[in-house]
Amino acid sequence: MKTSSKVAIFPGSFDPFTIGHQQIVEQSLDLFDEVIIAIGQSATKVPLLSTELRLEALLETFAQSPRIKAEAFSGLVVDFARKKGARFLIRGLRNETDLAFELPMAHTNRCLAGEIQTVFLPTSPERAFISSTLVREIAKHRGDFTPFVPPAFARRMKAANP
Repeated sequence: MKTSSKVAIFPGSFDPFTIGHQQIVEQSLDLFDEVIIAIGQSATKVPLLSTELRLEALLETFAQSPRIKAEAFSGLVVDFARKKGARFLIRGLRNETDLAFELPMAHTNRCLAGEIQTVFLPTSPERAFISSTLVREIAKHRGDFTPFVPPAFARRMKAANP
């Protein structure tokens, strides 16, 4: 990796990764040379899809985009960003509620690692209502969640929730 390259981390649980997340990643390629989608490990959440399945689905979704990577991490996202040589964190915003949640995290991360900036990118209005929580709820009740996730996730979700 060149030291002059702009590397950004897009962290989250991505359980599941939605078409809103996908749009944020695609938008971020206009700003950054490389984007690493970082799946955070949570000891308290029981995921719909395992970390391994989410990674597989991400790699398949972005197989034609060499500037997009996917990895799992645990611990502080700023530590992961430093390890990867990233100076930027990407956060997607759907609405003012997201901003109210994300802004304190951005300030905290800035206090922990002053060299790392958080960049907020809005999703399109057509996708602003889509959340992983909503998609998990639809899947739990055996509804059609396929319009809200990339095909690689839809296949794995169907297999995990027959």
